[in-house]
Amino acid sequence: MATNELIEITEKALEQVKVIFESEKPGPEKGLRLAVIGGGCSGLQYKIEFSELKEKDNVLEKDNVKILIDPKSSIYLKDIVLDFKDGLNGKGFVFENPNATNTCGCGESFSV
Repeated sequence: MATNELIEITEKALEQVKVIFESEKPGPEKGLRLAVIGGGCSGLQYKIEFSELKEKDNVLEKDNVKILIDPKSSIYLKDIVLDFKDGLNGKGFVFENPNATNTCGCGESFSV
């Protein structure tokens, strides 16, 4: 599966990733890992971190930023939109997942 078709990242989210990358300086061999792990009040939760490339990762490169997604997480992240909100209701990355059948109030966990 082509990762470019897997997810969408808004310009605002991409700019924020660049700001964090510049401040943390994780190194050129690392990228932004998007993953899904068990947990949260709805059963699954999103994970976002800087990480090294793993052998079977799907890789999206957008504006010199590598986005890494492991094959298992790809199933849950297909068609998501990663955005960044900084309004009165809080600040942070937001996953807009059209495949989620249930989400928690905080927006950090979901079920399918």
